[in-house]
Amino acid sequence: MTEWIHPSIIFIVGAFLLFFIRGRGQKVLLLLVPALAFLSVISISEGTYGVYSFLGKEIIFGKVDRLSLVFSYIFTIMSFIGMVYALHVDDHDQHVATLLYGGSSLGAIFAGDYFTLFVFWEIMAFASAYLIFAKREKQSVEAAFRYILIHIFGGACLLGGIILHYADTGSILFGPITHDGSLGFYLILIGFMVNAAVPPLHAWLSDAYPESTVTGTVFLSIFTTKVALYALTRAFPGTEMLVWFGTLMAIYGVIYATMENDCRRLLAYHMISQLGYMIAGVGLGTEIGINGSVAHAFTYIIYKGLLFMAAGAVIYVTGIRKLSEMGGLYKTMPITFILYMIGGFSISAFPLFSGFVSKSMVLAAASHDHRAVVTLLLTMASSGTFLSTTLKLPYHMFFGHDSHIKAKEPPINMLIGMGIAAFLCILIGVFPDLLYGLLPYPVHFEPYTGDHVTASLGILLFTALGFFLLLEKLHPKPHLTLDTDWFYRKGAVIFMVIANKFIAAADSAVSEVYRKVILRFGEWVSSLCFKFDTGVVDLIVDGIARLGARIGPRFASRNSKFDRNIIDGIVNGVANFTISLSSEMRRFQTGLVRDYALAILIGLIVLLNIFFFLL
Repeated sequence: MTEWIHPSIIFIVGAFLLFFIRGRGQKVLLLLVPALAFLSVISISEGTYGVYSFLGKEIIFGKVDRLSLVFSYIFTIMSFIGMVYALHVDDHDQHVATLLYGGSSLGAIFAGDYFTLFVFWEIMAFASAYLIFAKREKQSVEAAFRYILIHIFGGACLLGGIILHYADTGSILFGPITHDGSLGFYLILIGFMVNAAVPPLHAWLSDAYPESTVTGTVFLSIFTTKVALYALTRAFPGTEMLVWFGTLMAIYGVIYATMENDCRRLLAYHMISQLGYMIAGVGLGTEIGINGSVAHAFTYIIYKGLLFMAAGAVIYVTGIRKLSEMGGLYKTMPITFILYMIGGFSISAFPLFSGFVSKSMVLAAASHDHRAVVTLLLTMASSGTFLSTTLKLPYHMFFGHDSHIKAKEPPINMLIGMGIAAFLCILIGVFPDLLYGLLPYPVHFEPYTGDHVTASLGILLFTALGFFLLLEKLHPKPHLTLDTDWFYRKGAVIFMVIANKFIAAADSAVSEVYRKVILRFGEWVSSLCFKFDTGVVDLIVDGIARLGARIGPRFASRNSKFDRNIIDGIVNGVANFTISLSSEMRRFQTGLVRDYALAILIGLIVLLNIFFFLL
């Protein structure tokens, strides 16, 4: 078995090197890391690598098969494109978080056991949260805290499920889980579903992603939800409930996207909708269903990244996010408009674009499985995607009323990044076998049949007709759309009210009772003890002291050497050790959140090791 440099190591080492490299060298490193990682994944053959025995259990850092490889290909490719797009960003910490994010995502993809998966899963959560926090505005900071709290909840469910699964089976190997309806089964499923943004556990995505930095949103669209999709594909293929959850996601996301005014929030809801197709395919569990989900994840990462890059370019240039405040930008940003439309045609499954060759495979899988309702609902969602993403958003952003915004094309590196993604969208759409050859199972599917092409074009053109007929009704309005995040936002407010008015009041009442009853009783007992101490104990102590004064001198000379050489030596040694230890511990009090987060993570790993050892 040949030696293999794990791509996650390349990303993590690259993040470390960023602390020492600045200027042009940093830009070279940002491009070199994903390029080397891509070479790493294309050079390895299927098998297991990095296998270690830990506390009697097998830890596998590199489980390489066709499923993990196809995700690693697109992760490294899109990481390179994202880095090209982000080259103009002069934010060292954001680049470090991005590389840690990419490295931990690849670590989770190649994890062969649940322990390794969980460690990388948690690193991924904290690194991605920083990309939201990095904007350093009030809304982004609040969204980042909500984001990390939701992902801590998901991580806790995942950890609990892993522990119960281990207790039931004695194995921590990451693979298909028996559908036994156990608590461990459902906890792991919930942990994955949180990261996959499955309703009603989805609102963190539409809440947080629009508040990220322009470049951060691109990377957020690549990793977290697709790692979750990979985990569902690996552990829960053929789980019936995923078919209906996925179908619900596809419809739910489209409905909310149609009502949105914020351009990135609209695209975030379409992330949820497109993920629905993939999760439904995983739920079907057939070879064509799994192939369709994986293929759609591959194309989705590219075209969704392109859409976020184009929308981010407009925000970068104009500083405006709301569609109701835009218009007329085709005059000053024509290249950005064309690149956006390539992404729009791809997500809408327009023939000759990448989404057509992947989304149609999921629809075919549902049809072959005789799921008429699922097929109909997913087709309706596809029509809604074309309506809001490819018609509504570009019309009001680039055309519509002329808002007379002073704008120009974004920096050249942003255009190059978008250009590469657009090229791949067309390349895969025209030559689908380039993608089909990477999928987990052999592909026996032809997307470009006469019936399929004409039916797809008919649906899309009819949708376009409806859009222009109902143009006034679909005009974006400056309003706030409420989603399920309302419950935990209001829930937090209600909790604080209860805490302040009831819990705090009860605590004050108990404290008052304690002060008036318990403390006074304690003072009375203490006074009795004091009287006993001064009356009886002092007599005993004085007697012992007088006796010691008489017999002490006889032993003093004998024990002086023992006292000086042994007792004093021990006392002084303990004191010197304590002083040295305190000086060393003072170095750990840096006041930096990242250092404390690392300490918490190390402590968590140690606790897990102890737990597995005890089991």
